[in-house]
Amino acid sequence: MVEERDFEQTWLAKFSGSLDEIAGEEIREAVMEGSDGLSSHSTRQELIDWSKRAMERVDSLVDKEKRKRIMTGCACQYPKSDLQAMRKAYEDTKDAGVAHQMLQEQFESFLRNTLELSEELVEEMVSKGWGVAGNKQGSTVIATKIPKSGFLVEYMKETDPEKKRQYYCHCPRVRDVLETMETISPTYCYCGAGFYKGIWEEILQEPVDVEVLASVLAGDDVCTIAVYLPSGQSPVESRSSNR
Repeated sequence: MVEERDFEQTWLAKFSGSLDEIAGEEIREAVMEGSDGLSSHSTRQELIDWSKRAMERVDSLVDKEKRKRIMTGCACQYPKSDLQAMRKAYEDTKDAGVAHQMLQEQFESFLRNTLELSEELVEEMVSKGWGVAGNKQGSTVIATKIPKSGFLVEYMKETDPEKKRQYYCHCPRVRDVLETMETISPTYCYCGAGFYKGIWEEILQEPVDVEVLASVLAGDDVCTIAVYLPSGQSPVESRSSNR
């Protein structure tokens, strides 16, 4: 399918570029070995096998901090145009809590108006702290991803923990892995953490650090990311629902 082909080609290009920038040409060539020709036309097993080898090479050739930078550089990004109101609010107030509340309101609007979820389901997700805004406590944001929107109904109905994890993940490559007995290094999940890194760096116009606290790839039920905002941000604690 076109969407899958675009995903593979785009992601591999970002991964290669990130490796080159952060680890250098020699390591990029070593990690990317065997990736030529990979696409949606490749078999699931070919993609899984290459991904496993690539992450093993990254883990063995690159230190932890560089691994994080490489993988966060491959992330899908929240539309910057949708963050400009939050960026402006932060510029005006220097209060990250104000921007956080606006981000939460935008997320809840997305659930209601774009996904057209019932109010009951919206309340359930908000109460769990799921979503792009997460819970802000001082200068730390703890964000838990929502299940992949295309599988949200299936996820909410499923009772088998392993199948729920398969429906949950946003990455097609990881969903393929979760349907098998294969494993990939949890380093890969810093790609997903880069989504949140990008949000807050656009809002604050400053670098932020992220940490994967839990992921379905590592056997957890959800994926939870800690975002460490620069020191000096608003010390006021706020819940994602702020109600």
